[in-house]
Amino acid sequence: KPQFINDHKFIDSFRRESQAAASLSHPNIVNIYDVGREGNIHYIVMELIEGKTLSDYIHEQGPMAYPKVIILSKQIAAALSFAHKNHRDVKPHNIMITPSGTAKITDFGIAKAVNAATIVDNTEGIIGSVHYFSPEQARGGYVDEKSDIYSLGIVMYEMLTGRVPFDGDNPVNIALMHINGEMVPPSKLVDGVPPALEHIIMKCTDKYPVNRFTSADELIEALNNLEFVGSVVGDSVLMGGATGTMNGVRNGRGPIAETDYD
Repeated sequence: KPQFINDHKFIDSFRRESQAAASLSHPNIVNIYDVGREGNIHYIVMELIEGKTLSDYIHEQGPMAYPKVIILSKQIAAALSFAHKNHRDVKPHNIMITPSGTAKITDFGIAKAVNAATIVDNTEGIIGSVHYFSPEQARGGYVDEKSDIYSLGIVMYEMLTGRVPFDGDNPVNIALMHINGEMVPPSKLVDGVPPALEHIIMKCTDKYPVNRFTSADELIEALNNLEFVGSVVGDSVLMGGATGTMNGVRNGRGPIAETDYD
């Protein structure tokens, strides 16, 4: 953007982070092919992804059936596991869903303009999007893979319920909710949420990092176990004997295909 041409700090960050992202290659990460400059224009060349952002998908489709939430969450977690040394801005706006149902993370902490949904620290560095960042980010504390797990938990919550757990009139209030607010369990907002899946989401979004999953791989293992139990015992047992409807579709319809995009 023209307003950043003379911002050397921004340009250095853009170049450094873009080059770091270009070294990553994973089926659930959008590839960066080149980083360059032409005159005053600094640019990156990225893989072209057909599809829509997860935020648009949630807005158009509303709450998603829990099998699809599990499938997409595992894919996003796999990308985080692969790039565990590179903290990223995990939110639905930065996740593309292809027509075949594949999730691809598009943002790698690449320097970007501040907007109304972003809080900056006292060094003017962007520390995350307020609806999705962790309590430790809100405090300006140490950030690691567990912070990304928290953000993914918020994304899982939104996929399952169609809304974020914390919202408000300004970013500061929302940040304080992440630190002090009690999250309404997904099962209180929509029918048909397996208790085990709710437990996984609540563990991802625990206020204290020590109580979350230790890694994205551990989260994937928990989701795999949930899928396996569902395939063996069936939805009625998985739901604790309850049946429910979400987005006009009975959740007990069975496993959802990877290619079930619509």
